[in-house]
Amino acid sequence: TIVKTEDIKVILTGYGEIKTLNTVSISPEISGRVVDVHPRLESGEIIPGGATLFQIDSRIYAATLNEAYAALQQLENTVLRLEKQFTLDGARQKTIERNRDLAQLEFKRIQQLYETSDVGTRSGVDKAEQSYNAAVDQADQMSRALALYPLQIQEVKSSIEAAKARFAIAKVNLNRCKVTSPFTGRIKNVSIEIGQYVTPGQPVVTLADDTLLEIQVSLDARDARQWLLFDNPPAEKPTTWFSKPTPVVCKLRWTENPEAELWTGIMDRVVQFDPQTRTLTVAVKLETPNPQLRENSPFPLVEGMFCIVDIPGKTLKNVVRLPRWSVSFENTAFLATKESRLKTVPVTVIYAEGENVFVSQGLTPGQTVVTTRLSDPLENALLAVTVK
Repeated sequence: TIVKTEDIKVILTGYGEIKTLNTVSISPEISGRVVDVHPRLESGEIIPGGATLFQIDSRIYAATLNEAYAALQQLENTVLRLEKQFTLDGARQKTIERNRDLAQLEFKRIQQLYETSDVGTRSGVDKAEQSYNAAVDQADQMSRALALYPLQIQEVKSSIEAAKARFAIAKVNLNRCKVTSPFTGRIKNVSIEIGQYVTPGQPVVTLADDTLLEIQVSLDARDARQWLLFDNPPAEKPTTWFSKPTPVVCKLRWTENPEAELWTGIMDRVVQFDPQTRTLTVAVKLETPNPQLRENSPFPLVEGMFCIVDIPGKTLKNVVRLPRWSVSFENTAFLATKESRLKTVPVTVIYAEGENVFVSQGLTPGQTVVTTRLSDPLENALLAVTVK
């Protein structure tokens, strides 16, 4: 084979299992007895987003909501009554203060007549004083009542806020009686029946979104370091973790049908580094499947399938492609000189893929490499050269 150089795109190959990116375990947020379930609430069924998965008996929660609403209305009416009474007592205070002033004048007049002109009796003076004191006490009581009205109104308004919170909670709990699907998804697991009593936090339905799939692939850390493409990390956010991988297009093949390359994905992120196995786990997000390709495949790529993933890496510049067997374990290759003599030369193998190896050093374009398997080759042996 005549030596010629070429540029080769390195392909990192790994294996992984398809998983749904968005899987939700649905639990009731209130307790109660189940009175209705979706007619197709079975494992493997596709439930549209917004559809009712199951419904809990709502009678107690509806009564609680009505009770909370009635208590709220009662408190709001109390505020209206206190504000109205505050206005009325404010007007009444003027009359009471006027009566106090008149009682004071009457008491002073009777007292003066008794003390200066000896008109009247001591008993009359005492009664006038008693009437004046009663008027003063009534005025003081009204002043204290008027001073307390704003505080009473504020207390009731605070109670209204608490009542509104209870009403809101009761309303939310009533709405929680109906549990709907957060998105269109596949039922993975279900453990609920009509008549069953459920409690908050009890997982009853697991829903998977099959439109968002990803596969996590483990790569040899040395290969990943040498060949995997990474974007430059942002200067304003330094981090010791891996920078974001370049979003290259990756090919996926189901191991049971490796010849059909029907699916592609995008390199997304580095998941973890395992110091025990010296592997780097990367995540590849699957692109939206092509309906035409899916029609040609009786088995779509779904969660649980084990796949081969080809990840494009860096490009090798000016390398020589040779069959794997043409390079020895000592990294040497055989050349045919111009005189058709056998010559052994050291080479540097930078990359191997399948039945090919790629040599970066040791060979010059135009040289002839022996690709035929030789048995006990002798240096400078005469060769019968057939150039391909």
